[in-house]
Formats: sequence, structure tokens, C-alpha cells
Amino acid sequence: MRPTRRSLRLLATATAVALALAACSSSGGRQEETRDAGGNAAAPSAGGPRFTIAMITHETPGDTFWDKIKAGANDAARMHGIELKYSNDPAAAKQAVLLQNAVDSKVDGIATTLVSPDALGAAVKAARDAGIPVVGFNAGIDQYKDLGALMYFGSDESVAGEAVGEKIAAAGAKHPLCVVHEQGSVALEARCAGVRKQASGTENINVNGADLAAVTSTLTAKLQQDSSIDYVVTLGAPLAMAALQSLEQAGSKAKVVTFDLNEDAVKAIQDGRIEFSVDQQPYVQGYEAVDSLWLYLTNRNDLGGGRAVLTGPSIVDKGNIDAIAEYAAKGTR
Repeated sequence: MRPTRRSLRLLATATAVALALAACSSSGGRQEETRDAGGNAAAPSAGGPRFTIAMITHETPGDTFWDKIKAGANDAARMHGIELKYSNDPAAAKQAVLLQNAVDSKVDGIATTLVSPDALGAAVKAARDAGIPVVGFNAGIDQYKDLGALMYFGSDESVAGEAVGEKIAAAGAKHPLCVVHEQGSVALEARCAGVRKQASGTENINVNGADLAAVTSTLTAKLQQDSSIDYVVTLGAPLAMAALQSLEQAGSKAKVVTFDLNEDAVKAIQDGRIEFSVDQQPYVQGYEAVDSLWLYLTNRNDLGGGRAVLTGPSIVDKGNIDAIAEYAAKGTR
């Protein structure tokens, strides 16, 4: 039977639809290429809208800890096709200005550290009033709910400090020195308070973490002045390296433990110069801060049910450092 003109048109239409469906099935549908704040190609979200998220921290320039935060945040942004706008200032008042600028620019979400809750409260409220979801990470675990942040990702600093205090007390510590490198930081103060809870002889010392040469000088003078100091507890990996230099200059036999990791600290743990590190997994903090906002914006998911999602403490010592060293070098631990 000879096909009619109408049947040929129907067949052509059906074929075109089938080919289109096959193309979508094999390629996952057409997806627009997006780029992150660093200009890297980003894998867009699967059929979802593209968002702009601001990440605002109290990063001190030169602190390698924040490279891992940003690596996690950028990976999450690439995963979901998000434009990530990162900014930072260690001064609380200036960080508050950055937060307000993000609100004024009408971003879709904000991830921020809450190291100085009193100074940041008004800006976080402005975001909430504007309908912009805010998640906290890294600092402010005890204050994020009161400020109106939806979620929090980080270590419980009191618990982490207690873990250090318990471990060094069991090793015989009598007079630990806890080095606070950002005066007024609620997170750092909580760490030292936790250490002191388990090792009652703990003494705090304030230093300027933005000037490692000054940190070394201050610690050297303190160790020369007081030979009873048997442990130096630093709250960041760069500070641990400064502490090691101070021990050498002062001729002190104190032992060093630290929070966080970098490549130098990894090697020092392997060499036995640092006893152990308490890793709060900053890569995970950065990743989940961005990822959680995408989940909230697209599905109203609430990770942790409003409770803090803990990323530590994870003890890293000579027994497990070799398994972790590779990832520390990559910037994901």
C-alpha cells in the first residue's frame, strides 16, 4: 500500500521527536556552562536555576587554613552551577559591611563565619529581613541560632578543646600555654576554655596571628620567662610552626600540639616535632556551607534539622598521618 502524504508527515514528526529524546537521554539534556568566581568551568545544576551565593569570612591574609575552606566552597559551586562571591576581612566591623553589601546586591544566599556575633548581628538580621537564607560555619556554633542563621557547619570548639586537654593531661601536662591568635574570637576562646577544663593549669596568651614573626618573638619571650610551660597549644597550623621556632630559640623542652593542618604541620607530625593535630576539616565546612544553601534554595532541605552539623574534632597523629598526608597536600584535609 502506498503511503499517503499525511502518513509521511506523521512519520517524519515521530522520527524527529524520537531523535530529540534520544539525544536528551544520551547527553542528559542541554546544560549551560557556568563558571565560578575564579573563572573555572562549573558543572551546572541538573536542570535547576543558577544562584549567586556570597561567602564572607574573617580570613586573615596568608593563613593557609582558608585555602581549604575556599577549595570546598568552589567545588560545591562548580557542582551546582553557582556563582560564588568570596570576600573576607578579619576586622569584625568590616566583615559586617561585607555582609550588608551582599544583602544590598540581592544575592540568593549567604554563608558566613560568625566569629564576632555582636558585630555581625545587625547584618545577619538584614539578610533575614530581605528573605536571604544565611548559614553559619567555622565560628559561632553557640550563637548562630540566636542570630537567625538556618544551619551551621563546623567543629564544637568546646568539645574539641576538651579533647586536647584530656589527651595532654593524660600525657602528664601541668602547665600548657594556649595561644589565641585572634583576640575576641569566640571560637578560639572556647577552644582554650575546653583545654583548661581538662588540664586545669592551662594559661592563655594573646598574639597577633597576622604577624608570624611577632608571634615567634612573643612566644620565645614567654618560654624564656617561664620554664614550667610543658605544652604549647596552638589554634592554627601556621602558629604551630612559629611555636616550633620559638621552642628552639628559647631552648624549651615543651611539646607542641595544634589545631588544623597544612603541609608543614603534616611533615612536623610525621617527624615527631608536633605531637598531634585536631582537624576540623575546613574543606568539608566550605563545601557544606555552599551545598546546604543550594539544597535549601532548590528543595527547602534543612541539613541537621536546625542543629549544628559537626565536622570535627578529628585527631591526627603519627599513627594515621601517612594516610591523610596525600589529601592534605591536595588541600582537602
